Amino acid sequence: MEPQVPVVRITNLVKRYGDLVAVDHLSLDIAQGEVFGLLGPNGSGKTTTINCILQLLTHDHGEIELFGQPMRPTSYELKRLIGTVPQEVAVFDELTVRENVDSFCALYVPDRTRRRKLVDRAIAFVGLEKFEGFRPKKLSGGLLRRLNIACGIAHQPKLIIMDEPTVAVDPQSRNAILDGIERLNAEGATVIYTSHYMEEVERLCSRITIMDHGRSMASGTTDELKGMVGTGEKVSIEVGALDEPTLERVRALPHVRSVELADGMLHAQCSTGAHNLADILGVLGSAGVSFGRVLSEPPTLNDVFLEITGRQLRDEA
Repeated sequence: MEPQVPVVRITNLVKRYGDLVAVDHLSLDIAQGEVFGLLGPNGSGKTTTINCILQLLTHDHGEIELFGQPMRPTSYELKRLIGTVPQEVAVFDELTVRENVDSFCALYVPDRTRRRKLVDRAIAFVGLEKFEGFRPKKLSGGLLRRLNIACGIAHQPKLIIMDEPTVAVDPQSRNAILDGIERLNAEGATVIYTSHYMEEVERLCSRITIMDHGRSMASGTTDELKGMVGTGEKVSIEVGALDEPTLERVRALPHVRSVELADGMLHAQCSTGAHNLADILGVLGSAGVSFGRVLSEPPTLNDVFLEITGRQLRDEA
């Protein structure tokens, strides 16, 4: 079987603003059916990259292909396959919910009969049936975000770009939005997702690229990214009396990077290993050390993000 053509292929993309290199020889592939996380600090080049994909910005060097075809400013047929949900809510204040969704859908679907069905589906998809006669100023922040999504997906795009779609929404609306993204993906849409909420990215994304200074700093699945950095499992154990020889035996374990004893708690920072907790408890048990509460925390994507982007800052210091 021949390998599937990526939905998005970016090769050596460069975008400059005068002396500032906003995107610096970025390359990435996004496969059909992925929810692809594009992460980075503010100013890292994420939004510039997205705008180059959409051809809202011209780039200085490199190639962008969508669905196996070169993406150009006049690639209107390719653009019909894309839906965008921008970070800033982009709707018409003078139109109702239904009129807004219909207006955006009409950019892609001229047939009114078909469009009516698509608008009905989009409004139901984001749960705005009871509000379709409301104007945006009457909606809460969470409902306004849902309207923003409905406008971007009504024409049933194959590629959906979501730029921080859950900013400043309540937990209930956030969960509804995340559920909706999972449903869109299950129905076949490929999604590019940016967010500063790492728990959302861990939940949604099959693969992730972390950008900084316009470059890709690391790419992979969540587990692969966690394996790239020194931040590993954090083990905390409530202990009784613990002598120095036993503490040294814990420090000597293969995956233990540092150990601290404070206020009756043993804190061990470990690199990735399959049996870190069991190994530490084994040392304590063999020394006859009694223990109480035990907490094992695997590395989070937030740990990875901070180490990778922080490391970049240290390297340039």
